[in-house]
Amino acid sequence: MCIAIPGKIISVDGQHAQVDFSGNVVKVNVGIITPEVGKYVLVHAGCAIEVMDKDKAEELIMLFAELEEAEAEWKEQAQPSD
Repeated sequence: MCIAIPGKIISVDGQHAQVDFSGNVVKVNVGIITPEVGKYVLVHAGCAIEVMDKDKAEELIMLFAELEEAEAEWKEQAQPSD
């Protein structure tokens, strides 16, 4: 299964950009898109593959956060009681 994650471009330097993923800043290849600071991009395997609408990106970010919370709760409940 492949997954792409939305992030916000905070700086651009040629074919690369610094992209913020909820506080984690990562260097991303932006060679196949037209990058702009402040825009959201969908990133897969270190490459920005699509410029996204802000509302759609924020919705996906929220959904990923909810999934992480649900996983943490599930792991907590799955641990045997002492």
